[in-house]
Order: sequence, then structure tokens, then C-alpha cells
Amino acid sequence: MSLRKKIADSPKVNRAVETLLAGYVRFAYRTSRWERRGFEEMDACVASGKPVIFVLWHQRLIMAPYLFDTSLGRICALTSAARAGRLAGQILVRLGFETIPMSSHKRHVALSREVLRRTKEGCSIGIAADGPRGPARVSSDVPITWARMTGCRVFTVAFAEHRVMRLPTWDKQMLPLPFSRGVLLCQEWTEEVPKKPTDKEFERLRQSIETSLDTITDAADAAAGRSGEDAKTQVS
Repeated sequence: MSLRKKIADSPKVNRAVETLLAGYVRFAYRTSRWERRGFEEMDACVASGKPVIFVLWHQRLIMAPYLFDTSLGRICALTSAARAGRLAGQILVRLGFETIPMSSHKRHVALSREVLRRTKEGCSIGIAADGPRGPARVSSDVPITWARMTGCRVFTVAFAEHRVMRLPTWDKQMLPLPFSRGVLLCQEWTEEVPKKPTDKEFERLRQSIETSLDTITDAADAAAGRSGEDAKTQVS
């Protein structure tokens, strides 16, 4: 094994990076001015013990702990079992989330059972609709699959900040900057998901949630004064 891989796989190194990044996100959030809109329905649902499905674009994932109020209820995020996914998952854990690692070696049935078990316990499910590998802002089937299986209400969420740092990732992952201003938005996706949708119905629903995510993300960018620079055509 190369020295680089040994360092990347070192538990001590990973814990240090997790601590640093989680601390940075807390600092950036606490030193900026935020406006929170549209969360009343989701918050009420979670506070009453009813789990929800919480969906956003992977590009905005880092602020998920401030888009879901963990003082009201539990939430677990589906994360990649790859090295980068484990790191992102542990940062979310440090900020109040639980995680369910997804692996190509893990049977779909086992993952489905775990998701169903968590929702029956009252734990909400967080999904990056285009994660973990993209393409950016193209929704996978996952949000529709879990909505159909669990019967949970689905909420789309987004954050935007006037000034952000971009990481050199496939989706230009956004990190908030300190001493800025931003918005946190939430809106329920109200389409009914049949228990046994046809292929055509399933694709229509997938496109519908993709459109809803684009709409709320673009609205967040506009509210934060980002002038549409993060439109879908720019990140794809």
C-alpha cells in the first residue's frame, strides 16, 4: 500500500480531518446571518414522531445538519461506503446525523430492510438525490424508491450563501464562508407515489422531484444574491 493511501486510511488522520471540517462548518454557520423559510410543515411532522424523507442536491450536502432540526427527531443519511463518503458521513455524524453506508457489495434487500427499520423507529431519511457520484443535479431513482417503500412525506431542501468556497469535486461542492449571509429553504414535494408505479410513472416522478430540487435550489441562490450562477446548465 502506498504512503498516500496509508495516510488517507489512517483513523487518526480521518478523525483529525473530520474534527477540523465539522468545526469549520459550525464556525461558518454561527458567524453568518441566515434566513430560514418553509420549514414549518417538516418540523411539525418530525416533532410529532413521523419520519420524513429529506432530499437535496449533493452540492449542498455540507449544510444538511442546519436544514434538519435534530432537536426535533432523528435522521440518518445514506452515504457512500467509499473513502470520501465515509469522511462526509462522519462529518454529518459530528453535526448530529446518523448514517447508513451504501456499498456495491451490500445487497439491495439488506439496505431496504435497514431503511425500513429506521423509519419504523421514527428516524427520517436524508438523501442526496444525485449522490454520491453524479452526474450533478440529475436525480437518481432513490428518493422515489424510498418514498414508495416507506410512505413517508418528502421534503426538498437547499441552502445558499452570498459567498461560498467551492471544492474541486464532480459537483463543485459548496462550503459556506464565515461572516456572510445566506438562506435555508424547504418545500414539500406533494406528488403521490403509487405502490406499483409503471416505468413511465416512475420516470415522471423522478423528473418531477428533479425539477422541484432545481426550483428550490435556484430560489435559494436568487435569495442569497447569487444571480443564477449555479443553474443546472453550469454544474452539469
